[in-house]
Amino acid sequence: MPWSPLPAFPTHLHATAARIRLACFDVDGTLTDGRLYYDRDGNESKAYYVQDGLGLKLLQRHGIHPVLITARNSQSALKRGADLGIDTQIAVGDKLSSVKALADQHGIGLDQVAFLGDDLPDLAPLCQVGLAVAPSDAHPWVAERVHWQTGAAGGRGAARELCDVLLAAQGRIDAVLAEFGA
Repeated sequence: MPWSPLPAFPTHLHATAARIRLACFDVDGTLTDGRLYYDRDGNESKAYYVQDGLGLKLLQRHGIHPVLITARNSQSALKRGADLGIDTQIAVGDKLSSVKALADQHGIGLDQVAFLGDDLPDLAPLCQVGLAVAPSDAHPWVAERVHWQTGAAGGRGAARELCDVLLAAQGRIDAVLAEFGA
């Protein structure tokens, strides 16, 4: 039997994770480590963790719609989303309204939405969705209000942890492994 992330995931949340159809991810501090780099011309850059990207693609291939949502006007987030072929929303002033609109668009309730966020701009959606998740290095005011906190930090596997949990809770591990010849 293949490894599963579920033993490390709270048992009382397994059924919730099995119902998720939309997974929303903040960018800075979740898909990145939260640091911003500027060159001398003011161009911004940041690093994205490749395993997180594969996790997002796996969600997409197995019936869970991933979306990147950031308050920043981030061209790198647009590029990352385009590279992965997933929806990306930038310069979002009201993340909760955005998440509600996405849920309506997909014909689901907020109880079928997961959100991964790390700081205060993420609180509103985190307090409304079915599965609220924060990386291990989230701000304490966020960490104390989510359903689950990953073992990994933002930009270092937190998103992949959530992806793996959702896939496992929905019985997709064998299908995922089969895609890669296992």
